[in-house]
Amino acid sequence: MKVEFAPLSVPLQRRLQTASVVQWVFSFLGLAQCCTAAFIILFFTRFWLVSALYAAWWLIDREKPCKGGRRIHVLRNCIVWRYMRDYFPITLVKTAELDPRQNYLVGFHPHGVLAAGAFLNFCTEASGFSTVFPGITPHLMMLSLWFRIPFFRDYVMSGGLVSSDKESASYVLQKPGGGNLLAIIVGGAQEALDARPGSFTLLLKNRKGFVRLAIQHGTPLVPAFSFGENDVFDQVTNPKGSWLRRIQHWLQQIMGISLPLFHARGIFQYSFGLIPYRRPICTVVGKPIPVQKKHRPSEEEVDQVHQKYLNELSKLFEEHKATYNIPEDSHLEFI
Repeated sequence: MKVEFAPLSVPLQRRLQTASVVQWVFSFLGLAQCCTAAFIILFFTRFWLVSALYAAWWLIDREKPCKGGRRIHVLRNCIVWRYMRDYFPITLVKTAELDPRQNYLVGFHPHGVLAAGAFLNFCTEASGFSTVFPGITPHLMMLSLWFRIPFFRDYVMSGGLVSSDKESASYVLQKPGGGNLLAIIVGGAQEALDARPGSFTLLLKNRKGFVRLAIQHGTPLVPAFSFGENDVFDQVTNPKGSWLRRIQHWLQQIMGISLPLFHARGIFQYSFGLIPYRRPICTVVGKPIPVQKKHRPSEEEVDQVHQKYLNELSKLFEEHKATYNIPEDSHLEFI
């Protein structure tokens, strides 16, 4: 006997979608601090053994973020991510096939405020990554700082996040048999300070480390642009040279992360809050750029491949911008 459940009402679906996004936003804003506090507080309770055992496990497992992480498929397939996908909504578009016998290095642009498209498309199955790119296992790089936080490190690793250092990248790119994709948000935390609706400024002109890495491993480069990534939050005006921008850069140098003063809507009202606007995000993955392997590439060789990457990324943007209602006179700006 087949049991059928009535579909959820539209208001209930909207509440679940909003709740999923609230969970995602505050998991990065507050969960890290909560995990640290819980780890310390447990030492002063009768449950001190929990923190003691975790500290021992942490010591043994300390290299895991640099060794491909530890994905948990149950969490990647959790229904909460599908509600988050439908909130904006977020989609993943393929423009070329990726051979599962090869490894790939994907440059993701732009960072946005909280990299919603990168997280949902590469760290969950909500947008159907495994269906869109069969035989490919995605990994997304994240600042090493977040993997030093107890409990939180295991949460972020479960989605396929790995540490953003050269050792970690090399481990993924040199895996035998192929079928691995390493996504790098090239603009990083600094680019987040320019993330605002209508902005197409990418911190990429002098970012060449990922190109050198691809050449050293002979890994094809794949450009990816996430249309709408900058549109889900407003940000307090912080032009270069302003006192706010100087403070943000100073804090970034100290902590390694940027602190954009962003805002959007609230949970029960639409005028102000930390919940992102419901605006579509579409991550378009371009075609692979073949790279000839060379252990010690010269600066000229790196520059040549880097320029080719810039050209392909610009071409990808120009070919698809009309589909996502980007004005004809808007173009990518590399700084």
